[in-house]
Amino acid sequence: MLVLTRKLNQTIVIQDNIFIKIVEIADGSIKIGIDAPKEILIYREEVFEEIQKENRRAAELPQNLDLTELMKGA
Repeated sequence: MLVLTRKLNQTIVIQDNIFIKIVEIADGSIKIGIDAPKEILIYREEVFEEIQKENRRAAELPQNLDLTELMKGA
C-alpha cells in the first residue's frame, strides 16, 4: 500500500485520468473529492462489501429458478 501525506486542497493523480482531492478536514474526518471517468466504479468499502455479499448470495440461487412462480408471490 502506498501511503501519501496531503494537505487541504492538494490532489493525488492516478494514471492520467483519476484525481483525488482533499476538500475538507474537520473533526477527525476528511472529505475527499474524486474525479474519474464514468466507467470507473468507485464505492466506499462498506458498500463494496455489501455488493460482493449480495453477488455471492445471488450466485447461490438455483440455476433452474422459475421466475413466473416467484412473481406470483409478489
